[in-house]
Amino acid sequence: MRGRTPRFRLLLAISLALALAAATPSAPQSPAVAEIRPAPSGHTFHNGETLVYGGEWRLIHAGNATIQISANGNEEHVHGVADSAGAVTLLYRIHDRFDAYFDSRTFCSSKIVKHTEEGLRRRDTQIVFDYGARQAMLDETNLRNNEKKHVPNELPGCATDVVSAIFYAASLPLQPGASYMFPLNDGGKTVTVTLAVQEREEVKTPAGTFRTVRVEPSAPEGVLKNKGHIWVWYTDDDQHIPVQARAKMLWGTLTLRLTRIDKTGTTSASSGGER
Repeated sequence: MRGRTPRFRLLLAISLALALAAATPSAPQSPAVAEIRPAPSGHTFHNGETLVYGGEWRLIHAGNATIQISANGNEEHVHGVADSAGAVTLLYRIHDRFDAYFDSRTFCSSKIVKHTEEGLRRRDTQIVFDYGARQAMLDETNLRNNEKKHVPNELPGCATDVVSAIFYAASLPLQPGASYMFPLNDGGKTVTVTLAVQEREEVKTPAGTFRTVRVEPSAPEGVLKNKGHIWVWYTDDDQHIPVQARAKMLWGTLTLRLTRIDKTGTTSASSGGER
């Protein structure tokens, strides 16, 4: 059964747009080298908002994912959650928690902490980004046998992580035809992510109808290599809210749609309809 059951950590992974995109041959390359661009002048973060998503696989409700961002001094703190639901939980239970921190001006990640429960797999993971030493230090504990791992990996002068990447991507212009490359580290070798901005589309979700721009992320190495295709739809405005994500894999297609946006101190705030 496990071989035919999807790895539902994608519920969080694709909702965070942690990925890369293959540009078409005619798409202009901007920039030509992989780099993390500082936050543009006047850029603001929607602190205190929680994005709530529902996941669908083969026409059944597969799970839920949430992303929350808040200020933490000079850093931004991103808290992500992914849980399987319904019949899917009986096949392959998922209970994942992610906490990532990045500099609010430079977008350089400083730390990511993960607690992952996926089927029989249970791990606590921490990755610390030490730019002075040019190392991403991985510390991981297998909670089933208490086996520990301590591994340094080479790091460039600035990189993002699989959780913070969604907010970095949202800071980019996202004009159709553009392509962006940036370094990303998830505890192993730093990979180059390419984000190709494709077409404008209207997307309907439980949170409302949105005018969006579609991006396709992909990478030559890492978690998405040879796994299929992933697309993310951001609102086509200054906010660039990720309202939908879709992963087309060998085991089928998983779609995440925005259900609502909760504000601090509320439990069911709506996105406000069409954008």
